[in-house]
Amino acid sequence: MTSTVGDDRPRAAPRGGTAAGVGALLRRWRQQRRLSQLELALRADSSARHISFVETGKALPSRAMILRLADHLEVPVRDRNALLLAAGYAPAFTETPLTDPAMAAVRAGLVEFLAACEPNPALVLHGPFDIVMTNRPTQALLTGVAPDLLRPPVNLMRLALHPRGLAPRIVNLPRWREHLLDTLRRSMIAGGPSALHALYEEVSGYPVPVPVAVASPGPDPDSWREAGTRANGTGPPAPPGSHSAPALALPLCLRVGDQVLTFLSTMTTFNAPTDVTVSELAIELFLPADATTTRTITELVARADASTHGSQPRS
Repeated sequence: MTSTVGDDRPRAAPRGGTAAGVGALLRRWRQQRRLSQLELALRADSSARHISFVETGKALPSRAMILRLADHLEVPVRDRNALLLAAGYAPAFTETPLTDPAMAAVRAGLVEFLAACEPNPALVLHGPFDIVMTNRPTQALLTGVAPDLLRPPVNLMRLALHPRGLAPRIVNLPRWREHLLDTLRRSMIAGGPSALHALYEEVSGYPVPVPVAVASPGPDPDSWREAGTRANGTGPPAPPGSHSAPALALPLCLRVGDQVLTFLSTMTTFNAPTDVTVSELAIELFLPADATTTRTITELVARADASTHGSQPRS
């Protein structure tokens, strides 16, 4: 195949960049995506020989080539800037703080989206799983969490897995914990230190609490645990005639008072972002998986303090 990005003759790197530096980063991303040089070349309309020269530092890719490869490797927007900088080029994407006036439309859209999700819990995540906005149902579920875990920046992973967070109330904690840790692992860049690496080391080291039965009357705690494991497919089958629906996705089974609420989680992101901050925003919505959860969360919102309406974590 004939490459459309020029020949493989070495070119001088722009000031501050090196061919070897950007080549190593591109190789790391290619390996993380489990693509061969030939597969990447075919996708990027290049040649395996040129990809090899780029990765070994024998050829410096053009700015356009770096962005093309990054697109086919599904490199996050922030890391596309890092690739350009490693080659000595200027970043291609701005990074605008969420509080900047230029982000007013984004903030307004997020607030409207969260309100529209009610009575279902929803929250906005940014960067290393920091919570930047929540709605009233989410706040109602956080009752009993240690105050220091609710001080900004509130982190979803710490909130869910810390022994003084939600962990003791998560009925299917072993499965949910593994799901969250796997999410962190897949989000980490292969090799090199990062905030995600530090967060993973921290939360994976938390002791795993055993869910404790509540003192108030209600279903037997063992039945909660059994219901939770049935829901995530790890427990015994439901008794004949119970008409339990098969598990379609891993649920979050959360004890609230004398009830166990069961949610299915979905994640929404902005399409084709051209700003680093926007690219790192995500909305997580928790959908009730049964009628009891729908009724209970609606009642919780109805009783919620008016001061907790659709807000950001207080600073």
